[in-house]
Amino acid sequence: MVKINENYLKLPGSYLFSTIGKKVNAYIQAHPDKRIIRLGIGDVTQPIAPAITYALHEAVDEMGHKETFHGYAPDLGYGFLREIIAKEDYAARGCNISPDEIFISDGAKSDCGNIQEIFDESCRIAVCDPVYPVYVDSNAMAGRTGEYEEETGRWSRVIYMPCTAHNHFVPELPQETPDLIYLCVPNNPTGTTLTRDQLKVWVDYANQKGAVILYDAAYEAYIAQDDVPHSIFEIQGAETCAIEFRSFSKNAGFTGVRLGFTVIPKALERGGVALHSLWARRHGTKFNGAPYIVQKAGAAVYSEEGKAQLKEQVAYYMRNAKTIYTGLKEAGYEVYGGVNAPYIWLKVPEGMTSWEFFDRLLEEAGVVGTPGSGFGPNGEGYFRLTAFGTYENTAEAIERMKKMPSLKK
Repeated sequence: MVKINENYLKLPGSYLFSTIGKKVNAYIQAHPDKRIIRLGIGDVTQPIAPAITYALHEAVDEMGHKETFHGYAPDLGYGFLREIIAKEDYAARGCNISPDEIFISDGAKSDCGNIQEIFDESCRIAVCDPVYPVYVDSNAMAGRTGEYEEETGRWSRVIYMPCTAHNHFVPELPQETPDLIYLCVPNNPTGTTLTRDQLKVWVDYANQKGAVILYDAAYEAYIAQDDVPHSIFEIQGAETCAIEFRSFSKNAGFTGVRLGFTVIPKALERGGVALHSLWARRHGTKFNGAPYIVQKAGAAVYSEEGKAQLKEQVAYYMRNAKTIYTGLKEAGYEVYGGVNAPYIWLKVPEGMTSWEFFDRLLEEAGVVGTPGSGFGPNGEGYFRLTAFGTYENTAEAIERMKKMPSLKK
């Protein structure tokens, strides 16, 4: 008789953003005359930049001719893309990362969820709390997280690192020793960051304990402060303890195009085995490569025209972030983030849960956000808003929120 993977049955409810989608769709059906403004899911709204669309068209034309047609992509990705990534994202910042240490994929979410496959089931994971749900859920599916405790909202074998206003949303070294440490910088959902000195503490700790840092840098393009590194490999010693995930979704608007990459230095070994070789084996077996067309578009991100156009897009979204942050701050609310990241972390009104605030915000203002509790127990009492909407919708959403009776203290 076929047996299913019962670890899936341990997962509480559905995926966070699926739940939000169901709630919003139900509201729209019940109120077809209401105009909803979505500031919940971190999906971009600005079109693909002209330099990138030109590259897409050019690549499509190539695929239409026998002489320039491309089939399966190389396992790690095309050399033209890996080489420019190594030069622009790493060598330019003093990082010693070679092109063959870069694995091209269809996005950081996939890689963040799949990387756990190369580690033993017994490995203990440590996550920030609140945290991007994929880190925990993918390990739960693999049977690595123990049992889910409804009362606490925690998994029995997960090491939680509280990130609260008390510690300025900066995780502290855990008392228990983890094997895998997930860090997202700039952070999703809180929008906060780690300085070079703060990140050096983690690198030194991981090397000392033999742990591996799984570093999600999907939002590095939004970093504005000089003391916040764009890559963990800017920190000395990171090449022997860290794996980095990058995405084209938020810096280049590729949420609907799909492209990302993972960096695993060859110097990173555990148990005498190079993790690079394990991921290469997994990557070659389970992934047939991002399309040639999309990888050509990815290379255009690094062209002079592409960089200039994307700088304008990032500035557009960060203008939205400032509009949200300052608008709510001026209204007297406790808000965080919005400086080095396109997310604003808002404290909900006293006496209200984050899901209750979600419902009230939808009912009273027609605005969709993300309840903080969906990111972990320490997210309760908070709410995430994204800066990826249009400027007009963002400004209108904040004005609507200011007028909500529930938002007044």
